[in-house]
Amino acid sequence: MSTENGASEDAGADYDIHKILKALPHRYPLLLVDRVKSLELGEKIHAVKAVSFNEEFFQGHFPGAPIMPGVLQIEAMAQAAAILGIETLELAGTGKLVFFMGIENAKFRSPVTPGCLLDMHVEFVQKRSRVYKFKGVASVEGKVTCQVEFTAMIADPPKA
Repeated sequence: MSTENGASEDAGADYDIHKILKALPHRYPLLLVDRVKSLELGEKIHAVKAVSFNEEFFQGHFPGAPIMPGVLQIEAMAQAAAILGIETLELAGTGKLVFFMGIENAKFRSPVTPGCLLDMHVEFVQKRSRVYKFKGVASVEGKVTCQVEFTAMIADPPKA
């Protein structure tokens, strides 16, 4: 399906957890994407993480004042980017992995606490062969919590 500007949009854009598990190798406790709200293949993704008090990281970050670590917000956006890349290149189920190569211009604007829905908007900035640059913004109820640019590559998993 195409949008007004000619971008390709996945007709099944509202991915539930089962479709996410097919695209990503991550599992509990490190799977940080709960739903994909929209996906424009080759362009951008809107994913959501439901932040629950039961998350393991809240036990130590910080007792009495639980806050989602900023690095996990970046990881959540990287996982959303991985879904975008894997789906765009039609690699779901092939065993290919998406690896971080660099993180730039990370800014943390507001804390993320239990009970929040973390909205993540990630878009392609640059595409070269198997190396991709992304820009991501995470927010809660429209208030930006984290902004970042990062580079990743798609590769085969390491040999055991």
